[in-house]
Amino acid sequence: MNLAFVAQSGWGKGFHAQSWMESNAKDYDALAVLDYCAEYRGLVKAGVADHLIVGPVEAQWSVQDWMAVLRANPYVVLERHKAKIGTDRWREIATRIASALRRLDRDQLVVVDEAHFVAPQREKLPKPIKELATTGRGAGTSTMWVTQRTAEIDKTILTQCQARMVGGFDGGEIGPLSTSIEYPAELHDPRADPAPSTLPEELLPSGRERPTSLQKHKNDEGQTVGSEWIYSDDDGNRRRVDTGGVKMSSTHYGSEGNDLNPPEYA
Repeated sequence: MNLAFVAQSGWGKGFHAQSWMESNAKDYDALAVLDYCAEYRGLVKAGVADHLIVGPVEAQWSVQDWMAVLRANPYVVLERHKAKIGTDRWREIATRIASALRRLDRDQLVVVDEAHFVAPQREKLPKPIKELATTGRGAGTSTMWVTQRTAEIDKTILTQCQARMVGGFDGGEIGPLSTSIEYPAELHDPRADPAPSTLPEELLPSGRERPTSLQKHKNDEGQTVGSEWIYSDDDGNRRRVDTGGVKMSSTHYGSEGNDLNPPEYA
């Protein structure tokens, strides 16, 4: 399965995505997380994955070098060295990593964080990245493409996602994904309040009547303690979920392959 994991900044996207990684890792022979913002070290501390900071030395590695590293470390968080590796160079490195992953014969989950930097709409989509999204599933690879900028990620990536986890967007602007969902896009605008009669029953909020649109939950100190999302896939499944009920043992820091199963929600 290829999964688009999208929401505006501040919606708890990284936390929720990490819960999916943790709950699915054991179902795969390997997990590779391309960590642009150093958000997923919690997976390392929890023993889910090894850790490698990708700096100037690693930037010189060939596809064959990356194949060797990925074989030796099947579960790994590949963290971009923020001070040493810029966006353009990270895209080049990610392309070689993708090429290496495509050559490994195994069931694997590949997560691309800040995917609009790796596969930007304004640039020609590198062949290994395209192949990861378009043919990876048949080779036993599932992917998660995590982004807050649906208009800036290459459309090929989003159209190849058989499932979507979509959070809030001011204005309900979910970009190309609007053609993939079969419910009102304004449901994703936290400032909106579409009439309940216009929404599928399974997507109505529980525990309140209005607003019907997705919301973030805050405690008495004003801290966000959960957010609402809509899961949908090409098989017609869809439901509303709340990260306030996500059970995860790792800590989040930050900022035809197997199916991807949702984490356990309370």
